[in-house]
Amino acid sequence: MSVLIYVELDNGSIKKTSLEAVAYGAKVAEKTGGKAVVLALGNAEAAELEKAGRYGATKVLHAADARLEHENSLAYADALAQAATQEGSKIIILSKSGLGDAMAARAAAKLKAGIVSGVTALPETDGGFKVTRAIFTGKAFATTEIKSDIKVLVVRKNAVEIDETGPTDTVAAVEAFQPTLRDSDFTAGVVSVEKADSELSLTEAEIIVSGGRGMKGPEHWQPLIDLARALGAATGCSKPVSDLDWRPHHEHIGQTGIKVAPNLYIACGISGAIQHLAGVNGSKCIVVINKDPEAPFFKAADYGIVGDVFEVLPRLTEAAKNLK
Repeated sequence: MSVLIYVELDNGSIKKTSLEAVAYGAKVAEKTGGKAVVLALGNAEAAELEKAGRYGATKVLHAADARLEHENSLAYADALAQAATQEGSKIIILSKSGLGDAMAARAAAKLKAGIVSGVTALPETDGGFKVTRAIFTGKAFATTEIKSDIKVLVVRKNAVEIDETGPTDTVAAVEAFQPTLRDSDFTAGVVSVEKADSELSLTEAEIIVSGGRGMKGPEHWQPLIDLARALGAATGCSKPVSDLDWRPHHEHIGQTGIKVAPNLYIACGISGAIQHLAGVNGSKCIVVINKDPEAPFFKAADYGIVGDVFEVLPRLTEAAKNLK
């Protein structure tokens, strides 16, 4: 029995969150006595896909049909279900994202599989198949038992540690995969894609520097940008900032914006409203800079700096530059 892991691609490269899913799937395969098989859809070089072997995959199924170049949850879910049937996979794993959730639900319906999204730990297999998942935007955890023959798990970001220093000569075999694609799945499709100006994707960034109304206006954003550049970080903002058009809406982080899970999240002049915390509580380390020592965000922070952001940020930027 194999474990099938779907990996999302970005310009032909496997996304970091999907590498976490591969590492998770390899551990599940080891635990259940199977092999970890990866599915990739769209354009990618074989050398890039072979890298999945470094994270525990033994084989990569690659469907390079031109119609799969752009994300299509209907066609992708069809292909995922077909790959699972071909491989006899009883466990299917995806990383949590808009696409991952959409594919997982549709594939689960096709395969009559039980599905759990937001998984945070390896399954317990003694006396059943139980998984822990995050609920209430990560403020609580629930244990769910899946009793169906086929199981679909959607893994939360940062739930799995991946070893980037492992051997580089471990590769997975790449095999061509040709799913049967239905014309009805392509009644609506992507015509073109124009990426936002930001250099780094918020969902993939290891470090994010984010600002709130404490930055006092769009004309005062440069110190924050300077720190982000010094750290190789992406920039984000709170909802009030995007509502005021100080920053573009695609930088809005929070419950109604983008949910992020970087290794380091630096909040500058953000008070810490509940909706913002819901979007960042997957971060491994949170640093808060605010001149108000009573700001609620300090209660969620791993480290806090009480001070004026316009005094603190330049000093942090200088320190970051000196580290290089």
